[in-house]
Amino acid sequence: MSDDLLPETPNPAFAEMFARDDARGPCQLYLISPLETGGDFPDRLARALAAAPVAAFQFRVKGIDQHKAAALAAPLIDICRAHDTAFIVNDSVALAKRLGADGVHLGQGDGDVREARAALGPAAQIGVTCHNSRHLAMEAGEAGADYVAFGSFYPTTTKAVSHHADPALLGWWAALFELPSVAIGGITADNAKPLIDAGADFIAVSSGVWAAPEGEAEAVRRLTALF
Repeated sequence: MSDDLLPETPNPAFAEMFARDDARGPCQLYLISPLETGGDFPDRLARALAAAPVAAFQFRVKGIDQHKAAALAAPLIDICRAHDTAFIVNDSVALAKRLGADGVHLGQGDGDVREARAALGPAAQIGVTCHNSRHLAMEAGEAGADYVAFGSFYPTTTKAVSHHADPALLGWWAALFELPSVAIGGITADNAKPLIDAGADFIAVSSGVWAAPEGEAEAVRRLTALF
């Protein structure tokens, strides 16, 4: 898919996925890409999304220019669209706007939720990394975020972390707020169940799928079976 054929706006249908009403639905899978998304990665993503329903896929690349990032993202967007999976861009509001992504995920220091909303429009899904902080999560909600992400819950090799969250944080959040939460950090099919039981609305997984010895498709099947 070339730049001039990229979708112009986020899919408004995904707003329902990140909404939560009184009858809270089951937890869902939120995949995060490895940093290397070239080579055969589109085929791997297609296998993962075909294995079982995946709510969202976050495109996470570092240290490359926006043109190259857009080229890597193009086939991945097509795959996500074909499987009704939301395509979320990590960190970059500008790249999310260029791609017509379904949303953006902001780390602390990656931008303001209100500015991201102004740039991407009301249909975009905006998530915010809140580490283990109740205060940061409440601030994100007040600013208009669509979901908050807590973690790291387990040791992870994906990125350096200094914040370790207690699963009880997920239950506290679910009891008081309608805004969905995403649990992240070192999650695999073997350790996800306590976080699901604690109240996570989404389980974010990267290495637990892409580095799983059983392969990405079976890892996705094992994770979604927990829901």
